[in-house]
Amino acid sequence: MCGIVGAVAERDVVPILIEGLNRLEYRGYDSAGIATFRNGSVERRRRLGKVAELQAALDADPVQGHTGIAHTRWATHGIPSEDNAHPHVSGDHLAIVHNGIIENHEQLRAELEADGYRFDTDTDTEVIVHRIHQHLATGQELLAAVQATVGELEGAYALVVMSLEEPDHLILARCGCPVVIGVGEDEHFVASDVAALLPQTRRFIFMEEGDVADIHASSLTITDADGTVVDRPITESELSADAADKGEYAHFMQKEIHEQPRAVAQTLEERIGNGRLLEAAFGPAAAKVFARTRAVHIVACGTSYHAGLVARYLIEQICRLPCRIEIASEFRYRNPVILDDTLFVSISQSGETADTLAALRLAKEGDFLSTLAICNVPESSLVRESELVMLTRAGPEIGVASTKAFTTQITALCMLVLGLGKTHNIDEQRERGLVKRLVKIPAMIERTLALEPQMVELAKRFAHKHHALFLGRGVLHPVAMEGALKLKEISYIHAEAYAAGELKHGPLALVDDDMPVIAVAPNNDLLEKLKSNLMEVRARGGELIVFADPESGIEASEGVTVIQMPDHVAYFQAPAVYTVPLQLLSYHVALIKGTDVDQPRNLAKSVTVE
Repeated sequence: MCGIVGAVAERDVVPILIEGLNRLEYRGYDSAGIATFRNGSVERRRRLGKVAELQAALDADPVQGHTGIAHTRWATHGIPSEDNAHPHVSGDHLAIVHNGIIENHEQLRAELEADGYRFDTDTDTEVIVHRIHQHLATGQELLAAVQATVGELEGAYALVVMSLEEPDHLILARCGCPVVIGVGEDEHFVASDVAALLPQTRRFIFMEEGDVADIHASSLTITDADGTVVDRPITESELSADAADKGEYAHFMQKEIHEQPRAVAQTLEERIGNGRLLEAAFGPAAAKVFARTRAVHIVACGTSYHAGLVARYLIEQICRLPCRIEIASEFRYRNPVILDDTLFVSISQSGETADTLAALRLAKEGDFLSTLAICNVPESSLVRESELVMLTRAGPEIGVASTKAFTTQITALCMLVLGLGKTHNIDEQRERGLVKRLVKIPAMIERTLALEPQMVELAKRFAHKHHALFLGRGVLHPVAMEGALKLKEISYIHAEAYAAGELKHGPLALVDDDMPVIAVAPNNDLLEKLKSNLMEVRARGGELIVFADPESGIEASEGVTVIQMPDHVAYFQAPAVYTVPLQLLSYHVALIKGTDVDQPRNLAKSVTVE
């Protein structure tokens, strides 16, 4: 969840660390800090708030160093405060930054306190640095002390340690949280995400579970969980250093909304040929796996869960295969009944979501036919640990509220429907028809983006609202859920989503003239049912805002605002297209409310803790 940066070089690393923090701020922005060596001690600067506050402190009182670590925090243990900000220290010579949660921290804290250690923070991280200090006091070198300490930790962590007594290197350890090593010319870097280091290098080593690395400027050694020295390959990243710039847009979220036509098109590129799906896009074994698949089990979290809900409708409707979808954190703690020949599908933007990764690892121990990852990050743990992979090619998504990740996930899942359907319930003619509709989605999204001026005006009506209700039916119900999530994430307006047919089973009691009701209304076989549900709202004095198909026959009237979609969209196209105006609406409501669009309170982009 938090952002880690580290560097060992023959040059001053402080500018590298600060630039890395700025690029990682989407991972956490409760506080930020940096540590280097100066005047015979660890020199720290820490500030509550965003990286800009830390930069101001460094402008007022600069530090320099050839070895350093830095951190931007999303609070787990302990409130956001300068005292709880990383890096944490033990004595005047040992410092650490940490991402993750240590589950046995209370036990370790009690042991350390009994041994005379004093704690200055409420964090679990301080336990780690004191424990390393305790091992160093027995005469161990830093690498051995870190290895001994991580062997005592229960939970998830990525941590980087530096010691004044061994100032020319860093020790890095990983268990359950992402961390990479950047390889330069006689210099090495560390970060939670490749994007943080792209201005410095495009060559990366990805740490495996249980790895510990000893990193010097001109050399590094990695040992695995068994303590054996191993070689990890160097990977050349395809990302560009400017991929995380806002460009002409006011916010990353706005930029990423407008990038969706290109992102969806890129997701389709080289995966469709001669009007048909190229199954090899999922991996060389995909065709055989799809042919054997008799059921699908999807796990995901947040926005990715909503994409999975869309997939369930499509898989069952088109492929006629049973499909189960559940939240990854729930899957982990029950004992599901798995049907024979079930394909396990995990969905994640980052590929490092802790609950989704844990669900994948649990699935690999079970009776699933195979595992498939739908993911945006080629170097991620989810991708590397799955047997089949479909990369969404959305490019870096910096805004915490996911947008292009959702539409590209839906696109990838539509291709999964085609892949499964080819061997089950779709003949060649129908496949070509569905592919034809799929490749039209980028242009449809482009035309839908032209609704933004209407969303600007519509958003003004939400300025003083406290609640909103989103409605959809069938495959558009998950889109309504995603619309509600976007509004609550970035504007802090309480929003809920319901299948429209559920109104009379409780939610109708909430409807009054002060709560807008937003509905998505494609022209499909559920349209007439939806119209009846909408009339239930009007009969109770509710204000309706309807995103309607141009052929729906829904017209504006008193209390009913109709936003006409630019295109008539088919069942297969509707989820990706109808989510776009809901994203734009949420974005412009947040602007009016004055909230932090890209970094909403209490949230972080990559949820790498339970």
